[in-house]
Amino acid sequence: LPPTLDNLTSVVTRPDNLFWVSLTNSLIVTTLSVAVLTVLSAMLGHYLARTSSRWGRVATLVLLSGLMIPPQVILLPVTQVLRTFDLMATVHGLVLFNVGYYVPFGVFVFAGFVKGVPVELEQAAAIDGAGWFRTFWQVVFPLLRPATASCVIFFGVWIWNDFLNPLIILGPGSGTTVTTGIYRAIGQYQADFGTVFGLMFLATLPVLVLYLALQKQFVKGLTGGATKG
Repeated sequence: LPPTLDNLTSVVTRPDNLFWVSLTNSLIVTTLSVAVLTVLSAMLGHYLARTSSRWGRVATLVLLSGLMIPPQVILLPVTQVLRTFDLMATVHGLVLFNVGYYVPFGVFVFAGFVKGVPVELEQAAAIDGAGWFRTFWQVVFPLLRPATASCVIFFGVWIWNDFLNPLIILGPGSGTTVTTGIYRAIGQYQADFGTVFGLMFLATLPVLVLYLALQKQFVKGLTGGATKG
C-alpha cells in the first residue's frame, strides 16, 4: 500500500479532541515540573556543594535515600497526602509529586558541576557587594548550562513518558496526558491500532524537538558530570 497520512489526520481530527487535550495537559505538567525542578535542584545543589555543615550532610543522605525508592512504592502514601490537602485530581498535585520525586537526581547533577566552578568567582562577587542570591544567578548559574540541559532533557523525558502517576493522581475525570491518552484510545473490546500508532508518533515529537535543541549542551553535561565531583 502507498504511504498515507490518514492515521495522523484521524488523530488530530477526533471528535473528542483526545490528542489536543492530552498534549495541552502534558505540556503544562512537564513545563511546570521541569521549571520548578531545575530551579530547586540548582539552588540546593549549589548549597550542598559549598557547605560543610552537619545539616548539609544530613540533607545529602536524605536525598540519596530518595534516589533508591521506586515511585510505585510511595504512590499510595503520596495519594493519601494529596487527598488530605485537596490536591488529588489536580495538575498542581501531579507537579508537586514530580518535584518531590525527581529533585534528588537534579541536586546531585548540579552539585557535581558546582564543585567544578572556582569558588574564587563567588568570593570576588561577594567582595563587590553581591549577595548569595545574586551571586548564584549571575555568576554560578550561567556556568551550569551543560548541567541544566542534561537535567531538562532527563526530567522532560521522564515526566512526558510517565504513565502510572498521571493515571492515578489526575484520574480519568480531570484530564489526561499523552501516555494516558494512548491508553484511553484502546477500548475494552476493540482498538484502532492505526490511530494508536499515530498518537504515539505525534506524542514523541515534542521530546525529539527538545533533545535536538539541547543536544550539544546535553553531551557536554554527560561528559562533564563524569569528571567533576
